Amino acid sequence: MTSESNFVQPAIPRFDGHYDHWSMLMENFLRSKEYWSLVETGISATVEGTDLTEGQKKVIEDQKLKDLKTKNYLFHAIDRSILETMLKKDTAKDIWDSLKQKYQGTS
Repeated sequence: MTSESNFVQPAIPRFDGHYDHWSMLMENFLRSKEYWSLVETGISATVEGTDLTEGQKKVIEDQKLKDLKTKNYLFHAIDRSILETMLKKDTAKDIWDSLKQKYQGTS
């Protein structure tokens, strides 16, 4: 058995209404997965009608896939009743910003 097979995957931190504590745990979790930049800066915007190189298209597609994975983690961390109160859930950054606006500083 390799040492990798003995590694236990960390659990996704569940949001329990204590935003400041949860956000610290979730940020660390997403950093460990190398997805935090999507929460901080979002997906690179492209201008309509702009011709992109194959390399630029690949970077954007990679960002979109990572954003979907990040959203998946956030969806698992947040109860449905809370998700339903958010107006905009298009990107991981939208979800994070909505939670931060609604819950930061509350306990």
